[in-house]
Amino acid sequence: MTPEEVLSHPPRALSQSRREFYFENGYLAVERFVDDEWLERLRRIALEFVERSRAETRSGNVFDVAPGHSASAPRLRRLKRPDERHEVFWRFATGAIADVAADLVGPDVVFHHSKLNYKWNDGADQVDWHQDIQFYPHTNYSPLTIGVYLRDTGYDDGALGFIPGSHNGPLFDQYNDKGQWAGCLGPADAAALLPESSAVYVEAPAGSITVHNCRTVHGSPASRRDDGRPLLLNAYASADALPYTPHPDPSRHAGRIVRGRSARWAHHDPRPCLVPPDWSGGYTSIFAAQTGEDASARVSE
Repeated sequence: MTPEEVLSHPPRALSQSRREFYFENGYLAVERFVDDEWLERLRRIALEFVERSRAETRSGNVFDVAPGHSASAPRLRRLKRPDERHEVFWRFATGAIADVAADLVGPDVVFHHSKLNYKWNDGADQVDWHQDIQFYPHTNYSPLTIGVYLRDTGYDDGALGFIPGSHNGPLFDQYNDKGQWAGCLGPADAAALLPESSAVYVEAPAGSITVHNCRTVHGSPASRRDDGRPLLLNAYASADALPYTPHPDPSRHAGRIVRGRSARWAHHDPRPCLVPPDWSGGYTSIFAAQTGEDASARVSE
């Protein structure tokens, strides 16, 4: 659906002005959207998985851990596919957050993926500027990601940063000069086209949400929080946006309709999209790709 078609449908969770802001800027923030009961439930389960990660010595199908991770000092970077790890995460993904997605992609909404990212005070958890759609190209650019701050989050905690209006600009090459998938903009593009001064960082209390379009350039600084900063992310798309490359990390819910119904016609955006490596052999995380840890990100030159 086009933005005009989406906006023609009555809103479910957002004001019309917020919907218009999203389409103009490529991102949105709403403070204290998640109520305290849901927030406490999500936060408690997020901490339980940190405790479970103490038993891990390397990244696997459930946990992505940093190189310095240990039982005494867990450094869990990502809980993969939280929607299938705990039923509360899936209930949340299909609740009011899915209404937010419907307000921005149209009444027919498909679930794409979820992840729970953590940041620790180790100076190595910066996420460089990148765009999402090159990881999972679709026939159009409706896919979006909704983040939930489970703790009060400021710049020093690794707040999400966005380049306003970048969703209407170019898609960038996210391979490095050796032909390897880097999962981020190259230094020249980041420096010349996206000056740091143009970034907007969302500093907000726990329970606030962020939304960004799949073309929006975004990232986050390293955290200085000793006890970890959890950020729950759920991605959705319009049902008429069909993927044309393998899903990087599909859960059993990937592709499920969470609002409305399946599409009979695919909507095609004529703008081209960079094709990622073949993810069918496995995918670790953006952290591993950006630090060069992920051997699966390598491709022939």
